[in-house]
Amino acid sequence: MSLKKTTINDVAAQAGVSVTTVSMVLSGKGRISSVTSERVHEAIELLGYVPNRSATMLRGGGSGAVGLIVRDLCTPFYAEMIAGLSDALEQQGKLLVLAQSGAEGHQLQRSFDMLVAQGVEGIVLAGGVEGAGELSLRAQELGVAMVCASRASTLEELDAIRPDNMQAAKMATEYLIKRGHRAIAWLGGSAGSVTRAERVGGYCSTLMQHGLPLRSEWVIECADQQRDAAERAHTLLQHHPAITAVLCYNAAVAMGCYFGAQRAGRRIGGEVSAASLALVGFGDAPEAELTDPPLTFITSSAREIGRNAAIRLLRRIQDPLEPVQNVIVPARLVERLSA
Repeated sequence: MSLKKTTINDVAAQAGVSVTTVSMVLSGKGRISSVTSERVHEAIELLGYVPNRSATMLRGGGSGAVGLIVRDLCTPFYAEMIAGLSDALEQQGKLLVLAQSGAEGHQLQRSFDMLVAQGVEGIVLAGGVEGAGELSLRAQELGVAMVCASRASTLEELDAIRPDNMQAAKMATEYLIKRGHRAIAWLGGSAGSVTRAERVGGYCSTLMQHGLPLRSEWVIECADQQRDAAERAHTLLQHHPAITAVLCYNAAVAMGCYFGAQRAGRRIGGEVSAASLALVGFGDAPEAELTDPPLTFITSSAREIGRNAAIRLLRRIQDPLEPVQNVIVPARLVERLSA
């Protein structure tokens, strides 16, 4: 009969503190009161907890692990970003540990605590998630380096490697205007998304620059799911048949819009007309080439973002006092036949 091994989570529960606090007590880093520290040590002794030796070595700064937190590991963009990040880290003898925070970032704190418990030297925070400001402060207290990748970061104290969302949206809108479109709608993203705000800002400013109509009922929120996007696209086109082009927040929304437009009786691509609809998405995905016609995208290299994030994090680990940098990865057009 085997006994269940005591974990750092058990110690945290027994002491009534967070996993991060236990890690800080074990590593001797951060500002922990003597009362809290004593409570943690009492829990350790009571439960017979033995700290992970390799994790302790990692916290000491030797060859070790780097953590990555994303919303959804299955997202094609993040899969590509992970490949670039992992390649760059492996060249420096580092191991990448993955954590998933969930669609709404509800598991962000848990993911952070898990990575800290594993003894990572640094963490790459990817995707638009709430609570990043608090995590940044806790990472500083722990001496764990952190950078943001592929998100519209508003945290001035963290390095950020991200796409130029506004430039990408301007590029996409200009592309459609030059092809003769005058009634261009927006589909996707949530109101709280900074990435969406930047892209919608680029879309709106370009329309205004060209004197084209900007109608609030043509700017639609929806979940990052094909089914929801298809339903919203179908309703939008049924109510506003004058629309001849749609900009889509990401690849999933673009795919959903593709099916919703077909359901509404629209032909994808071709000349500007009431019977056709041009689609341009942000991001890109392998299945975008399988639709008929293939979908046009405005994208920033996910692998390049991953490589830049690795380089920036490794430098941050080596020199915690180095000035914060904001690395912008430019967008490019992947022209296909949907627009």
